[in-house]
Amino acid sequence: MTTPRQKMLERWTPALLLAPGLILFFGVIVFSAFRTFWISLHEWDGFGTAVYVGLANYRELWTDPQFWMSLKNNAIWLVVFLLAPPLGLAIALLVNQKIAGMRFAKSLFFMPLVLSLVTVGVIFSWFYDPTFGILAKIFGLFGAEAPALLSSERYVTFAVVFAGLWPQVAFCLVLFLAGLNNLDSEIIGAGRVDNARGWQMLRHVVLPQLKQVSFIAIAISMIGALRSFDIISVMTSGGPFGSSSVLAYQMYEESLFSYRYGYGAAIATVLFAIMLIFIVWYLANLLKNENGA
Repeated sequence: MTTPRQKMLERWTPALLLAPGLILFFGVIVFSAFRTFWISLHEWDGFGTAVYVGLANYRELWTDPQFWMSLKNNAIWLVVFLLAPPLGLAIALLVNQKIAGMRFAKSLFFMPLVLSLVTVGVIFSWFYDPTFGILAKIFGLFGAEAPALLSSERYVTFAVVFAGLWPQVAFCLVLFLAGLNNLDSEIIGAGRVDNARGWQMLRHVVLPQLKQVSFIAIAISMIGALRSFDIISVMTSGGPFGSSSVLAYQMYEESLFSYRYGYGAAIATVLFAIMLIFIVWYLANLLKNENGA
């Protein structure tokens, strides 16, 4: 027979275990979000007294060409990163085959996961170098001169985003490999009995079972594209002339280098609002799938 003290412990134990995480979440995430919005309503250099200016920072964003350039680059990141799930699935289907030497190939595809984005940025900076990089060597084989991609306002964003795509594909590869290893063998066997082969097996048997994994891969790729920062900082520092900057990097520059914390907070608030749309979509679909299950 349980005593009143044991009942009280059973009742309060879950709350006590959740308390540290909840305190960190509300203290670091929620409070910081509201604090950032409050700062965005002020003109502040980070040291003196903050002057309330209302929505002036947001009105300035509307007329700031650099803001629209950063927003456009974020959209490019988003579109290109949507290639990561199908590429990761294709590679997962390849390396999941029981062929000699496939374990070694799988380890090569896993390699980007153990590298930080800073390291990836340095590697691709060497790769794109028009004088001694691998790209220059490839162009040299055909007697041509390699373009200076990281110095081109037209191509620099695509050069950086494809560098960031490399580890993202590897991440999606791991997700899909986990999904392929958890496929229902009975359903696959039933498909083979019905003479499903190749594309028919993939479309009607394999892909429906990978629906949840695909959803997670797409959502994480979207959020990863919106929060891109470190690889841009390493490869271009937002240049040339701000042509490769994204909202996160512009926020960093405005706050720490221009001492415009209010304006930087306004950029951060806009970025948070955009990310919140994808987060709400992700959670809504997650709850929908759980209720359906």
